[in-house]
Amino acid sequence: MPAPLQSSLKRFQSIRPVHKLLLASALLILWIGNYTDIDLNLADAMFDQTSRTFPWRHTWFAERFNHVLLKGVLIAAAIGVIAVAAWDWIRPFNAWRASTRIGMRVLALSAISVPLVISTLKQFSSSHCPWDLQRYGGDSPFVRLLEWVPSGVSAGNCLPAGHASSALWLVALAVFWLPHRPRKAAVAACTLLIFGFAVGWVQQLRGAHFLTHTLWSMWISVLIVDSIYQWFVKRAAATSKTGDTERIAT
Repeated sequence: MPAPLQSSLKRFQSIRPVHKLLLASALLILWIGNYTDIDLNLADAMFDQTSRTFPWRHTWFAERFNHVLLKGVLIAAAIGVIAVAAWDWIRPFNAWRASTRIGMRVLALSAISVPLVISTLKQFSSSHCPWDLQRYGGDSPFVRLLEWVPSGVSAGNCLPAGHASSALWLVALAVFWLPHRPRKAAVAACTLLIFGFAVGWVQQLRGAHFLTHTLWSMWISVLIVDSIYQWFVKRAAATSKTGDTERIAT
């Protein structure tokens, strides 16, 4: 094998599995959104051509429970987690192990960062929500992620899915099983991603989002949680090395 190719292969093999998964899934979501009609086909199936409405849009479960009550519970949970983590930062809980403390701080920062980042990205998005499209009774054209918005058409600000982010920060719970139980961490992450997807799916039934809007929110959430966790791990490792050096010096 040529040396440059062998070197490239070694670099690829050194990439963490989660980063390989993020790269592959990003390409998959891009392909779904830009080169297939899966988004439109699913929205078509959820749209009633006779009444020209999304039947689930104003149902109690979708509009009241999923979009208001469940979101309120998740926000309350996030506030609780942030409050506990902040209190531990001010007055550390002696009973907590280092891994528990890192887990709580990752969870708290994820509860802030995931909704905040997704909400911010939406402000720069040109994509429209299904119920705003001409195809479904609205007045906007369908624009794919990598397409330019036609002249005179305002940005839709609908991608990624914001409501799903109220649940997707919970993916950070998986870090409580790291680094010693990676399989359990993976199961926890997948379970919570499915929960976040389900919350987003109900919004899709209402005509509020396309499939790829929710998938991008899931992708962004995993990226944020992993980045926060890796920062804490590297910080803990650096602190440990500093402590070892000081002990040797003394």
